[in-house]
Amino acid sequence: MKSVALLDYGSGNLHSAERALVRAGAKVEVTADPEVALAADGLVVPGVGAYAACMAGLRKVRGERMIGQRLAGGRPVLGICVGMQILFERGVEFGVQTDGCAEWPGTVARLSAPVLPHMGWNTVSAPQDSVLFAGMDADTRFYFVHTYAAQKWELPPGDHFDAPKLTWAEHGVPFLAAVENGALSATQFHPEKSGDAGAQLLRNWVQAL
Repeated sequence: MKSVALLDYGSGNLHSAERALVRAGAKVEVTADPEVALAADGLVVPGVGAYAACMAGLRKVRGERMIGQRLAGGRPVLGICVGMQILFERGVEFGVQTDGCAEWPGTVARLSAPVLPHMGWNTVSAPQDSVLFAGMDADTRFYFVHTYAAQKWELPPGDHFDAPKLTWAEHGVPFLAAVENGALSATQFHPEKSGDAGAQLLRNWVQAL
């Protein structure tokens, strides 16, 4: 059974995420302990609410260092919702720019859509070789609750690394619904709220650890 550390930094649906990961076959520990977070087979970074508040909470427990240390060793990390957004260089909310973890270049910004937040079920467009979305039909829907998202992929291609697997969705404008970039994966939607589809995605991630 794979071990998963669910990072507790004051933001995220910890109970529902924990239950979903257990159902996916993982042994889960909710923790802010760096030793536990670094030793686990996988680290999940949840997140709800404002970008700035999430980054403040993350820095308080030195979560950005845990993420960076794991990735430096090729150890899997999964970000969920705002836990995906904070992986980018910066977020802009209400005209205020906040520095993120900068694992990926780019800015998380407000969607341009007639109805916000984007709340409810939506399809995604995943690459055929995706690990997260393996075994799922093109019309599979996932549950989103967000007003902000990364709307561009700005990481330049590298000669010595596999190209990231990018999954897109649309609400007013196209935005990144998920990224698989080596050991670092993330979803803008909530797999723990996405029923059977979310459960399958989490199983796929856990089994790949």
